[in-house]
Amino acid sequence: MQKRTLGNSGLEVSALGLGCMGLSFGLGPATEKSEAIKLIRAAVERGVTFFDTAEVYGPYVNEDVVGEALAPFRKDVVIATKFGFEPDPNNDGKWTALNSHPDHIKQVVEASLKRLQTDTIDLLYQHRVDPNTPIEETAGAVKDLIQAGKVKHFGLSEAGAKTIRRAHAVQPVTALQSEYSLFWREPEQSVIPTLEELGIGFVPFSPLGKGFLTGKIDAATKFDSTDFRAIVPRFSEENRKANQALVGVVTQFAEQQKATPAQIALAWLLAKKPWIVPIPGTTKLSRLEENLGGATITLNPEEVRALEEASSAIKVEGERYPATHQKLIDR
Repeated sequence: MQKRTLGNSGLEVSALGLGCMGLSFGLGPATEKSEAIKLIRAAVERGVTFFDTAEVYGPYVNEDVVGEALAPFRKDVVIATKFGFEPDPNNDGKWTALNSHPDHIKQVVEASLKRLQTDTIDLLYQHRVDPNTPIEETAGAVKDLIQAGKVKHFGLSEAGAKTIRRAHAVQPVTALQSEYSLFWREPEQSVIPTLEELGIGFVPFSPLGKGFLTGKIDAATKFDSTDFRAIVPRFSEENRKANQALVGVVTQFAEQQKATPAQIALAWLLAKKPWIVPIPGTTKLSRLEENLGGATITLNPEEVRALEEASSAIKVEGERYPATHQKLIDR
C-alpha cells in the first residue's frame, strides 16, 4: 500500500484508510464484535495504517472495537477519532446536541483514550462545528491537548472555509474530513482551494457515495430501519432510480479499466490531489479487498477529465442529508 502525507503536517498514512463507523453504527445492524475486529486486523495485514472512528459511533462501541482490534499494532497505525456531540435532553437523549466547549473536549478525550487503549490520539477531529462555542476556543483546547501529549494532530469535519481559516490560525489543522465523491463534488468549489492554500489534507468520507457508486444499490433496494440511508433524500426510491445514470457512467469507465465501479470511484479521488486520503468503510472482507484494489489503479489526467465530463452531465437528485442534519454542515 502506498503512503500519503496529509497536507504539510508530516502525518503519513496509507493511501486508503478504513472508515470503521459502519461496523457498529449507521448502516444497518452492528457487526458482531469478533468479526469486526477480524476485519480491522485484515486491513492492517493488507497495508492499511489509517483507521477512523468517533465517540458518537454506537455511541462508544466503535471506539472499543477499534481500540481492541488495533492494540497489537498500535505503533504501526494512525487512529483518528472525533468529539463534538452529546446526548440531547430535548430529543429523547439521542446524540444530537453539539458541544465543543473546551472542558467537554478534555473529558471526551480522556474517555476516548481509555476505549482506544492508547496514550495518544493521532488525529482528533471536531465532528461538527458548534455554533455556541467560538472555533478559536475549540482549537485552543485541542492545542492544549497536543501540548500535553494526549493528541498529535487536529482535524475538522464538514467545516466551511472561513471556520477552517479561523481554527488554523490558532492550531494548525492537519486534515478536513468531509463527504466527497463522484456523487458529491461540491467541496471542489467550497473548501479544496482553501485546503490547498493552507497545506491541509483532505479525508473524504463516503467516497463511494454511501455505497451507491458500487453499483450494488438500485431502486428496488430495501434499507434496514437502523440504516441511516433510509432517511436520506438522495436515497429515496425515486432518486435512486434517477441517479442510476451516474452509476452507469462509472461502470462504463470501470469496464474500460478492467476494474469495478468502486475501484474507479476511489482511483478518481486519489488522482485528484496527492494529499487526499479516502476512508471507505465496509463490513465484508471481499469488499475491503476490492476497495484496496482502487489504490493500484492510476488514472491519467485525460481519463480523469473524461470521467468528470461524463458524470457532470448527469444531475444528481436529492439532498445528501435530511434537513435536521443539513444544518450542521458547511458552517
